[in-house]
Amino acid sequence: MARVYNFSAGPAVLPEEVLKEAADEMLDYKGTGMSVMEMSHRSKAYQAIIDEAEADLRELMNIPENYKVLFLQGGASQQFAMIPMNLMKNKVADYIVTGQWAKKAYQEAQLYGKANKIASSEDKTFSYIPDCSDLPISEDADYVYICENNTIYGTKFKTLPNTKGKTLVADVSSCFLSEPVDVTKYGVIYGGVQKNIGPAGVVIVIIREDLITEDTLPGTPTMLKYKIHADNGSMYNTPPAYGIYICGKVFKWIKKMGGLTAMKERNEAKAKVLYDFLDSSKLFKGTVRKEDRSLMNVPFVTGNEELDAKFVKEATAAGFVNLKGHRTVGGMRASIYNAMPIEGVQKLVEFMKKFEEENA
Repeated sequence: MARVYNFSAGPAVLPEEVLKEAADEMLDYKGTGMSVMEMSHRSKAYQAIIDEAEADLRELMNIPENYKVLFLQGGASQQFAMIPMNLMKNKVADYIVTGQWAKKAYQEAQLYGKANKIASSEDKTFSYIPDCSDLPISEDADYVYICENNTIYGTKFKTLPNTKGKTLVADVSSCFLSEPVDVTKYGVIYGGVQKNIGPAGVVIVIIREDLITEDTLPGTPTMLKYKIHADNGSMYNTPPAYGIYICGKVFKWIKKMGGLTAMKERNEAKAKVLYDFLDSSKLFKGTVRKEDRSLMNVPFVTGNEELDAKFVKEATAAGFVNLKGHRTVGGMRASIYNAMPIEGVQKLVEFMKKFEEENA
């Protein structure tokens, strides 16, 4: 069976050459006579894998010395609790709610202190990013929280909010490594890797060292303390070893492709193919305000639920899979992460044109 064009929002498409390389090493990793899946995380061979992965990520993102890189488990969703447990010293935090994941993080933070919703785009089904240039930032806020790219709704912060000197915490799960980033603008930048970097089961947290302290909220479990993981090089317990190994291969692939500047150019070219078609189509429409469109997740609709369902069914049969939109938006969504080749998007647009002619 030929490989399909996988437009899934996550777990998502991975670079084919990474999968082939992992397959070649499945039974014998570099002469160890075993798979990385079977290897002790305390072995020299595995220590080299995680060290190299971290070094490559630091190089790609230009991560300063005073930031720790942690490879953790529990997905981005566990960070919804871990962040307030570790950072809410005054028990106050401000949240900008631009989608379902930011909303869940905001709801979780309410368990630990006073979470303020200082801006939201829920009034228009999260189809835009609110103006964040002059928000009512709380004077005693420990941090300001955003989800930078909204996987479900297809929006992206093009300008970071003005936090008025407060620490910015950002969930970048669905735009991780899609473009260059200035890490110094964030106190914490984190994301689940299963969209743009690797298999499900790893979350990467990049955190400024001054935010890593013994002083966590009372009752914080040992496993949910950043300091424990930072002090133990992400090896306090058995890490998601195989997942980290694949992430390391993806970092190398991105470096080989020319780094994050090249990735951004590739991603802009891919997104342009799809958005240009949506803007000219009589049948399909994008659902997001133009200036807030994501390069990674592109939701679109025909305006007719039966036609949407027919499109998804025919697209699947033609080898374009996982295009069904999230239930809160309906319609379709094409996730076009780093590993989606431009021809996948071009062929999807050809298919959409044909569908439009047949169903106009």
